[in-house]
Amino acid sequence: MTSQRGESAVAAKGGRKGLDKSHYLYIAVILAVVLGAVVGLMFPEVGKSLKPLGDGFIKLIKMMIAPVIFCTIVLGIGSIAKAATVGKVGGLALGYFVAMSTFALAIGLVVGNLIHPGEGLKLTPYDPTKKADTNSTVDFLLGIIPGDIPVLPTLLAAILVGFALQKMGKQGAPILTAIGHGQRLVFRILIMIMWLAPVGAFGAIAAVVGATGAQAILSMFTLMLAFYVTCALFIVVILGTLLRAVAGVNIFKLMKYLAREYLLIFSTSSSEAALPRLIAKMEHLGVSKPVVGVTVPTGYSFNLDGTAIYLTMASLFVANAMGTPLDLGAQISLLVFMIIASKGAAGVTGAGLATLAAGLQAHKPELLGGVGMIVGIDRFMSEARALTNFTGNAVATVLIGTWVKEIDNGQVERVLSGSEPFDEQTMIAHGGEEEAAPEAENREKATV
Repeated sequence: MTSQRGESAVAAKGGRKGLDKSHYLYIAVILAVVLGAVVGLMFPEVGKSLKPLGDGFIKLIKMMIAPVIFCTIVLGIGSIAKAATVGKVGGLALGYFVAMSTFALAIGLVVGNLIHPGEGLKLTPYDPTKKADTNSTVDFLLGIIPGDIPVLPTLLAAILVGFALQKMGKQGAPILTAIGHGQRLVFRILIMIMWLAPVGAFGAIAAVVGATGAQAILSMFTLMLAFYVTCALFIVVILGTLLRAVAGVNIFKLMKYLAREYLLIFSTSSSEAALPRLIAKMEHLGVSKPVVGVTVPTGYSFNLDGTAIYLTMASLFVANAMGTPLDLGAQISLLVFMIIASKGAAGVTGAGLATLAAGLQAHKPELLGGVGMIVGIDRFMSEARALTNFTGNAVATVLIGTWVKEIDNGQVERVLSGSEPFDEQTMIAHGGEEEAAPEAENREKATV
């Protein structure tokens, strides 16, 4: 994860000079969604005929599910072991991250059950054994894409391999390094696939709107609005109350202190772009360096509150849209799976989408056909995900510092009151160090 964070910082730094590649992808997806909706409304039959474009993109995402899950879970277990070795701070941080991520996932399920997003669309379930009404050329092209590997066996194998390598100690280090290189290769392929997202989104949206009309647009808008409101309430009510009760800090003052970082995140859709600044600002706030050094980097992999809310709400949206809503047992099972799999959804464009597809495939493979709709609106929800993830990690750092008594409360008061502002000159030197990181060179910006 370190190299991904480094590349984010570098990309963000370069982004000030002009639009980087990820911005062009963002714009292309927006245009594709609008064009797909227009085609679906004005030419319904043409829109329906474009469904293979969305199906092909879904198959490409499915192809990457098992490699993403395997690499991230194996390396994630290694990260947990490493964090736990730093003692009380690491153990407390990991316990808090797991608890908050689970709570965020549960909130997503609750909100999803209250608003029933996607209900009434009744899209055609995905059936990999059934051939669509397409010509031989389309069948041939879709047949080139490799089949998927079962998710649950992959998950079990990854957990066993992770703990086995942990037990091997130094002898397992070279293998972990090799898997780390493999993960970078997998993510590179995933980034390449995500450049086809505009094509997949265009085909999927055109087909859905062509089949259901304006109701599909209304359903997607409802999901986006509900997600933004849920993230806002999670930050203000849940995190704000916890921060006030434990540390006596006002959440709005903390958010004002981090205003520049929020602007950076909003412009890049990546919470990792602001990692170096968060570390520097938390230290300036009065949290000790050891606590910041453990909590912030670990939180960027294991404390993804916004992503957790997204995964469960999007899963329920797809299930309702396909006309096969999940019962309570299936939702709890999905929650357990996402608790584990969401730890691999950080840092790279498309990883969250792959994790969503993995959860759906593990529980109801026929729901994969609805992932195409999520592709079209995923980029619109990325800012809320990133901002929520970032705020969750900032709050976690203050809380952990308070619990272990490694925070200067007087400094916190002075900084948040504005009497001791953050010196931006400290980030110039820090930014230079980030840019010098060898692994950060020639890598695209990571998006959560």
